[in-house]
Amino acid sequence: MSAKSILIALLTATLASCAQQSAEVPALKVEGVKLYQTGCDTPVAWHGISFGWHNLWPRFYNKAAVATLAGEWGCPVFRAAIGADTLHETEDNRGYIDYPERALECLYNVIDGAIENGAYVIVDWHSHVLHTEEAVEFFRTVATKYAGCNNVIYELFNEPVSREFEDALDYGEPTHESLMAYWAELKEYAAAIIPVIEEASACHPLILMGCPRWDQAIGCAIEDPIDFYDNLMYTVHFYAATHGQWLRDRSDAALQAGLPVFISECAACEASGDGPIDPQAWKEWVEWADARDISMLTWSISDKNETCSMFTPEASSEGPWGDDVIKEWGRITREWLKK
Repeated sequence: MSAKSILIALLTATLASCAQQSAEVPALKVEGVKLYQTGCDTPVAWHGISFGWHNLWPRFYNKAAVATLAGEWGCPVFRAAIGADTLHETEDNRGYIDYPERALECLYNVIDGAIENGAYVIVDWHSHVLHTEEAVEFFRTVATKYAGCNNVIYELFNEPVSREFEDALDYGEPTHESLMAYWAELKEYAAAIIPVIEEASACHPLILMGCPRWDQAIGCAIEDPIDFYDNLMYTVHFYAATHGQWLRDRSDAALQAGLPVFISECAACEASGDGPIDPQAWKEWVEWADARDISMLTWSISDKNETCSMFTPEASSEGPWGDDVIKEWGRITREWLKK
């Protein structure tokens, strides 16, 4: 058998195995502003968890951790936050662009763990700036490997910020005109990536699209929605102690305009990821999302010294985890998952 024939045979076997493993996981379809599993009349409204940046906490990116979270915590959907950029300019924190092999190894561990446990998994290109060429390569690679797997959801861009941020790290509030111009760039980015995913995956997967200003300027999409792909939802991110009724109002406006909303990252603390947990603000968000059948994933599986990190450094990489190594936010998330 030629080398080419062997490669084709291996690829075919991989795809067949993936299809068999995910056979009982229904495909996902956006209808109106809600998400459905094929063959089910009840909208999907998940409570799930996001892993932290893979290049900061790679130790949690393993199949055993996914199995523990799916089995003991009851998590039905995971988010693998694959960092595109190198953080803090150290070799250990290299992102996909500088160290794609480790990024893909971490990602595949989480995807395979989700498939084995009958869960869904969001492939998150975790960046705040545009990297179109690298993102195309990344999504083509992943979509080809998991072609036909209903488990896999694609999040094109974690948290776009603004053109001012990309050009000069300006955290100020850009003008409406500037935001709309940036949103036009983001639509071009989506137009470059979505066909690649659809062709490589050989199906019509659910795709999540980020919005400017850390996924809070969803009004840009209301004014100029993506009209070239229909199985798509727009992401909104909140940190309850910082983002309140004003962001829910924006999200309600999006729903009223016919835009489906998916909360792929959230927590009950401040936007910094730190500060006190605000139980009342968290409750308001949960009740709002549940009433509208909106899925939410909490941030994050990590062991950083901050409020929204769920574990202490003493926690094992695989689990199971006792309450002595689960921080307050982790315990709140664990109980919320069961509701």
